Amino acid sequence: MEFEKYILAIITTNPDKVRAGTSVFYCENEREMKRVAVNLEAILDGIAHLITDDVMIIVKH
Repeated sequence: MEFEKYILAIITTNPDKVRAGTSVFYCENEREMKRVAVNLEAILDGIAHLITDDVMIIVKH
């Protein structure tokens, strides 16, 4: 079995919305969340997607 798409990381400003399951990065505000997402995209070779105003995910396509 080979996974072609999977979540590499979750970034959030609201810890109540995200539980364990993959790497979770907690940020103080939206600006920090977006900065972390851009860095993780490059490091993990993934794509950032905004799920809600306070949750982003990095996905490997």
